[in-house]
Amino acid sequence: MKMTEENNAGKTNVTEEDVRLLIKRKDDIEEQIKAYHDMLQTDGVGMDAPLVDEEGFPRADVDLYKVRTARHNISCLQNDHKAIMVEIEEALHKLHASARVKPEKEETKKEVTEPSVSLPAPFALLDAVTPGSPAFQAGLRVGDEVIEFGSVNTQNFRNLRDIASVVQHSEGKSLRVGVIRSGQEVHLNLTPKQWSGRGLLGCNLVPLHR
Repeated sequence: MKMTEENNAGKTNVTEEDVRLLIKRKDDIEEQIKAYHDMLQTDGVGMDAPLVDEEGFPRADVDLYKVRTARHNISCLQNDHKAIMVEIEEALHKLHASARVKPEKEETKKEVTEPSVSLPAPFALLDAVTPGSPAFQAGLRVGDEVIEFGSVNTQNFRNLRDIASVVQHSEGKSLRVGVIRSGQEVHLNLTPKQWSGRGLLGCNLVPLHR
C-alpha cells in the first residue's frame, strides 16, 4: 500500500503537455471507433442488427467476419476510451490543483502572458464526449471548460439542471456553446437531438466549483 501511495505521489506533477498527449490518444481512439461505426453503417448492420435471417441462417448479404471483427474492435476501443477518460479526468484535477497552489513568482512575465486573465471563468468541465454524438459532431472535446451554454453563462449558472433545462427546450435548435480550450476561447454551435445513444447531447458535464 505504501509503495502505491509513493508511486502516486510521484505522479502529482502533471503538465499541460501530459494532458494534451492523453487527449491526443483519446482523439485517436475516437477516430478509430468512428471508422468502425462508419464501416458498419455502410454495411447496413450497425452494432445491434442480427447477423442471422428469420430462419436462423447466417445472413448472406453481409461479410459476417468483417462485421464481427468491427463490433469486437469497437467494444475493445470503447473500454480503452473509458480508461483514457479516467486518466484525463485525474490529470485535469491534478493540473488544476497544482495551478491553485503554485506560487505566483513570475510577476515580471505577467504583463506578457496576461491575456488569459480576460477570459470568463468556466463553470463546467466536459469530461466525456461520445463519438458520433451531437456534441462530438459539434466539435466539443474532453477537457473543454464551458463558459456559455445557450442562455446559461458564468453569471447566471447555478447547477447542471440549468443546462438540462436549456437542452430539453432546445431539441432540434442550434445552441451557442462557448468553451475555453488550450487557453483560448472557442465558440461552437450544438444542436440537441435524438441519436443512437442516450440523451440529446452525448456528452457529460461536471460543475467546476470555484
